[in-house]
Amino acid sequence: MTALAPHLAVFLREHLPNERRASPHTCDTYAYCFQLLVCFAARRLGIKPSQLTVEQLAAPLVLAFLEHLERERSNSARTRNARLAAINAFFRFLEYRLASCLDQSRQIHAIPMKKTDEALVAYLTRDELQALLDAPDPHTISGTRDRAMLHLAFAAGLRVSELVMLRFDQLDLQPTPSIHVIGKGRRERRLPLWRETTTALKAWLAVRPSGVDPELFLNRRGRAMTRSGFEYILATHVSAATRQQPTIAGKRITPHVLRHTCAMHTLQATHDVRKVSLWLGHASLQSTEIYLRAEPTVKLEALAATASPTLKPGRFRPPDKLLSMLRAGHTNQ
Repeated sequence: MTALAPHLAVFLREHLPNERRASPHTCDTYAYCFQLLVCFAARRLGIKPSQLTVEQLAAPLVLAFLEHLERERSNSARTRNARLAAINAFFRFLEYRLASCLDQSRQIHAIPMKKTDEALVAYLTRDELQALLDAPDPHTISGTRDRAMLHLAFAAGLRVSELVMLRFDQLDLQPTPSIHVIGKGRRERRLPLWRETTTALKAWLAVRPSGVDPELFLNRRGRAMTRSGFEYILATHVSAATRQQPTIAGKRITPHVLRHTCAMHTLQATHDVRKVSLWLGHASLQSTEIYLRAEPTVKLEALAATASPTLKPGRFRPPDKLLSMLRAGHTNQ
């Protein structure tokens, strides 16, 4: 029997950040996944988490854990798949370190991912977006910061992790205002900034406290803004914006909706999905196709460019009375 703790510690503390160069957010997500898995396995087996062995994390237990996520924790299929991906990554890590777990690893890799619904992306209209951007109070330090964050999150189409991890030295206001973004998969991109976004950022820089962290956006304690902190800020201003634009109430506004809004407005302005892909930092156009499905203008252009089929004129003939009677009798039986 092989103790689980030493291998899991090396996987999370050395393999992911050093060998795989995973982002801190990815490392935290994987650590949380295994926190849930280890606690579930320990309760199921009646032992302490530190006593778990690799062999005890067999495929049946992993399947039971995935069912537990969906039934008892009400996780979506997408979240369930993300947890399974983390577990698969750990067992791929073990394969060339622990030969005895090869068969166990193959059984876990054979657990299928669940199909998920491909719903249309949610985004804000121009009036809804303007109401949200106008919600923060520019006469306070926190309102000035919040307005700059909202403007930048939309204008650059940033993921929430990219926004809160953006450092002060990644902002360049001279000669052409731009930001240097290190995105998912460590893909870098440089984005120019609109005049309105630059104005909002300059207002924040004028009152930004000298915190100990190098991140551009700081909380009230002078430390780097967190994901949950920005989510709370966004929810607060969404409530205020809803009073100006009641249609917002029917939408679930998350930080990623601002990224979707940037993508949809860019697509509507350029009609070029490649430009949207470059702006958002997608690895392939396949990731950007979700916006084509939600944008009717592109489909209308395709419809206008295609000649509609003609209908052959005909004359209505009523059905035969005998056949109608026979069909009705068969149906009644």
